[in-house]
Amino acid sequence: MTFDTLNMLGKQKEPFLFVTDFKATKLEVFPLHELEKNDIEFTIDENYNYKQHIHTFIKTPPDFESYKKKFDRIIEKIKSGDTYLTNLTQSTKIQTQLTLKEIYSLANAHYKLRFKDEFVCFSPEKFVQIDKQRIHTYPMKGTIDASVPNAADKILADTKEMAEHVMVVDLLRNDLSIVAEDVRVEKFRYITQIEAGEKKLLQVSSHISGFVGEDWHERIGDILFSLLPAGSISGTPKKSTLQIIEEVEGYERGFYSGVFGIYDGKTLDSGVMIRFIEKTQDEYLYKSGGGITLDSDVLLEYNELIDKVYLP
Repeated sequence: MTFDTLNMLGKQKEPFLFVTDFKATKLEVFPLHELEKNDIEFTIDENYNYKQHIHTFIKTPPDFESYKKKFDRIIEKIKSGDTYLTNLTQSTKIQTQLTLKEIYSLANAHYKLRFKDEFVCFSPEKFVQIDKQRIHTYPMKGTIDASVPNAADKILADTKEMAEHVMVVDLLRNDLSIVAEDVRVEKFRYITQIEAGEKKLLQVSSHISGFVGEDWHERIGDILFSLLPAGSISGTPKKSTLQIIEEVEGYERGFYSGVFGIYDGKTLDSGVMIRFIEKTQDEYLYKSGGGITLDSDVLLEYNELIDKVYLP
């Protein structure tokens, strides 16, 4: 399947679900009426009803020294000018009695997808939305526990978090300029609250938009391909940072940090596949990570990677 398939379906106004891996080299496309027979479930709902459940897994994360070596290599690349921000991810082995279908049913998230018996994701992060000739993206960078005193003020005043967020906003503004005109930052660094297991988190987002015109339906595949991989889970500058990710991470992301979305014949809505569990032959792998800049602290980043392994 190629992204030209999406152009064809968009031209026909044929509703579909698409799923693409991180590298945008593997694309799955399904007409919406065929999802059930393909054993695929999805939910896109910003106003979902929160379900109470047990959030924890038994985790076997990568050891700290192994992670530190990869972190240090990225810092070297930053110092040499090859990257300014790199999203470093790793996989954590988890134990749970739940099936992927049960995990999908329990998870609380804006974007949820269960892809056969292969993986499930439950993501809070939008990729792009297209409606009424405008394309919108909402990069998320910067997280703090909502129970911290003055949490919102602290995260907005944090210089490291500010620098990381600015870099991602700049990257995505440039990305949108490839496919759209009149690109502008509609809202910069606003706070949203998300449910994160047994606690609440405050997340910092921005809103960027651009004009794509009436003919965007027949260019939908070209638009998506031009924007992938998603800037928020790769880094900047994108080309050299993707090479660094390939060299350093030491495992295949696969569909993790790729994108899935729905085209209904009128609008497009899509999410970045973070908060992701993959089923292998004999175990579950939960893939997670975070952005690394020159000011990052290796222990804090390692702990964040582990803290992100939960069922929201």
